[in-house]
Amino acid sequence: MKMSDLVAQYIIRMLDETDGNCEIKRNELASSLGCVPSQINYVITSRFTPEQGYIVESRRGGGGYIRIIRVETDKRVAMMHIVNSIGNSISAASAGAILGNLAERNMISEYDYAMITSALSDKAYSCVPQDIRDTLRAAILKNMLITHVMMK
Repeated sequence: MKMSDLVAQYIIRMLDETDGNCEIKRNELASSLGCVPSQINYVITSRFTPEQGYIVESRRGGGGYIRIIRVETDKRVAMMHIVNSIGNSISAASAGAILGNLAERNMISEYDYAMITSALSDKAYSCVPQDIRDTLRAAILKNMLITHVMMK
């Protein structure tokens, strides 16, 4: 398992244990997990975003902290925020990260995760010219997520 996955799981466990609101000290967390502080920053900025249902506050300095708050929202509203955040193009890796977060939050099933990930993989687009793959992938991902919302 990758270090970023371990850090994310640790933070999620902290959020689960504290009713969705936790404070962490970046250096202390990095030390206890055996990673560098910048790894903590990376995980927080990539996996704990408003589009994924989190509010992140930070205070710098000696007594500094990072506060992460899980925002419980209507799944349809959250899904539409995610769709709106995708933009005009997306890589297979970024699409996979979004889908992984949706599956982790039970917004899509494991089956849906596997099927959509497969449909958006680079292998699926091997016959599509390289310069339009990410644009096509974004359009298809948005359409699949909107359809998913409409079917629920």
